[in-house]
Amino acid sequence: MKDPRSVIIQPVLTEKALRLKDTLNQYIFNVAADANKIEIKSAIEKRFSVKVKSIRTENVKPKPRQRFTRSGRVQGYTSHWKKAIVTLGEGDKLDFLENL
Repeated sequence: MKDPRSVIIQPVLTEKALRLKDTLNQYIFNVAADANKIEIKSAIEKRFSVKVKSIRTENVKPKPRQRFTRSGRVQGYTSHWKKAIVTLGEGDKLDFLENL
């Protein structure tokens, strides 16, 4: 089993993520690209001491971006990453988002 700190990279704090937290008790995390649902579930349960009800994962594809600089146009892509939407059981909450 992997270390929970190597599986969970960071929480995603967007308007959609905060709305899911308030309405459906779901939290969104940026996780390691090679992590599966079983590893994500055990990492979240160990790190935050909560009961995970379900997990959905998604590989977020890179998007093209461009900038205009003095030397001309620079083209590139955003990073690809893996998203995990975690639904917690009734009565469980994660405390790192309560102070926002």
